[in-house]
Amino acid sequence: MNNAKTVLKRQGLMRLIFTLRHTFNGLKWMTRFEAAFQQELALFLLLGVFAWMQEIATSNKLILIASLLFVLFAELVNTAVEVVVDRIGTEHHELSGLAKDIASASVFIAMLISTLIWWAILWA
Repeated sequence: MNNAKTVLKRQGLMRLIFTLRHTFNGLKWMTRFEAAFQQELALFLLLGVFAWMQEIATSNKLILIASLLFVLFAELVNTAVEVVVDRIGTEHHELSGLAKDIASASVFIAMLISTLIWWAILWA
């Protein structure tokens, strides 16, 4: 590298441990403070058990559960965008509102995808 002061990054097991710690902190915060995530997590748990009890191929069960995880993923990204926008400033700005609207739309699309997958596997 061309920089004499190279920052040493964690590697191997230590990197994994710190990554898991940050992941746990993010999920803990979302579970405590984000109502939409709480609702989607409850739905994930309920529908995940329901999916696993169905008499369908294991691969289809996993697809159903993965579609629910995709909704949780979209909600995590949506909230991250909201937090960053709010960190920048609380005054109204058109682009801030647009960023939040687009992130919210990603959650809607994830829910639509999940709904279509559930319909296709269980009822089509």
